[in-house]
Amino acid sequence: MEFGSQDVRYFLREYQKAYPEDVLTIEDRITDDQDASAFIWKLNQQGRAPLLHFRNVEGVGGEVIANTFGSRERIARMFGTSQDRLHEAYQARSRQALPPRLVDGGPVTECVEEHDIDLGTLPMLKHFATDRAKYITSGIIIAEHPETGAGNLSYHRAMIHSKNELATSLHSRGHLWRLLNMAKDRGEKLKVAMVIGAHPLFMIAASARLAFGEDERDVAGGLIGEPLKVVRTPKYGIRVPAYAEIVLEGVIEPEAQVAEGPFGEFTGYSSDRSTNNLFRVETFLRRKDAILVSVAGGNSSEHLNLGRVPREAEMVEKLKQRFPSVTAVHYPASGTHFHAYVALNQTRPGEARQIMLGLLGWDAYLKTVIAVDADVDITRDSDVLWAMSAHFQPHKDVVIIEGLPGNALDPSASGIGTTSRMGLDATRGPDFHGVLARIDEAAFDRASAILAKLGRPWTE
Repeated sequence: MEFGSQDVRYFLREYQKAYPEDVLTIEDRITDDQDASAFIWKLNQQGRAPLLHFRNVEGVGGEVIANTFGSRERIARMFGTSQDRLHEAYQARSRQALPPRLVDGGPVTECVEEHDIDLGTLPMLKHFATDRAKYITSGIIIAEHPETGAGNLSYHRAMIHSKNELATSLHSRGHLWRLLNMAKDRGEKLKVAMVIGAHPLFMIAASARLAFGEDERDVAGGLIGEPLKVVRTPKYGIRVPAYAEIVLEGVIEPEAQVAEGPFGEFTGYSSDRSTNNLFRVETFLRRKDAILVSVAGGNSSEHLNLGRVPREAEMVEKLKQRFPSVTAVHYPASGTHFHAYVALNQTRPGEARQIMLGLLGWDAYLKTVIAVDADVDITRDSDVLWAMSAHFQPHKDVVIIEGLPGNALDPSASGIGTTSRMGLDATRGPDFHGVLARIDEAAFDRASAILAKLGRPWTE
């Protein structure tokens, strides 16, 4: 790859050259109070999801890139493939994991502040009227295993608590939570670095689902196609992307509790469920003209896609390996992270139920899986709902399992974090009788020819 290709600025420049119609640059001055979110939601209502480049944002002091992951087609382009091959492309590249390469310096070390940290200069946006404050939404926290040095990368929302402290949440209680408790058992604080703004493929790698002790920085190298170039942070030597825009180095206090939230989460609700952790910032690294790479919060397509693509890819591969009859899996935006659709060519009675149980067991986020036949387009909610209306009988086609661990942000989950899960079999089944009404291709061709004569908007 060319020099500088691990830089988000390089990505923006090259992507805009290749797909100018998919990048919207806003030169007009906007505010840091919900305006970026308003653009994303307004465009989404029109069926559009361009990458947004705001050149003049009041209160930020620099440029803002937003909605980078708002389009699955754009994510597929990052992998040089089409949407229908995205899962395979992700899995293939992630398997080519490459350990990071340490370099002497990089753009992120242009400005290094180690004394009198003032987070008031940190570029941030308020995303929703219901948010407690401005929030960092793209913050990737890196912590390294004290013995092996293996890194763990994960996303955590954060707001300013004091001049040199952030309030953050580890509500996923994943590997970072485990590392924090290991530090607590040693009587130590957890040394961490937060990356704000980096190449999109690095940001996707941070969402990878890995076993404890595996390093998402290696996956980033595989996705990018070369080892991730990293520098060590000044105080704790944590390896961070050399081409990052901003890095905050410091410690998470195992015992400290601070107020944090509410914040608009992926459920579409404003959530104040939080572990209320304190991140004390001890070093502030940034580029001289740092760009804020923001991720839209709430149930935006960007927020959902960023976490969903790696998980979908893993689930599709697992299901197809175990069940060759599976043809496609889709996590619809309408279901946030809680619903999935699976299409299959059923070969024996009960197979759809077995597949649904497998998916519900493997993915801890899922509450509902709907199984349909392979000729149903599972990327369209309306087609899945049609399959349910025509093929589904509630008294025999529902399986419900109670008392399973649920997601901490699920507003309908119990107070102790448990949930029930459901599979709906909307396949035709062996005893189904019905013939699909169809239209000959010749008739479609005749209609298309006449509409073409009429011009826009009938040809769109």
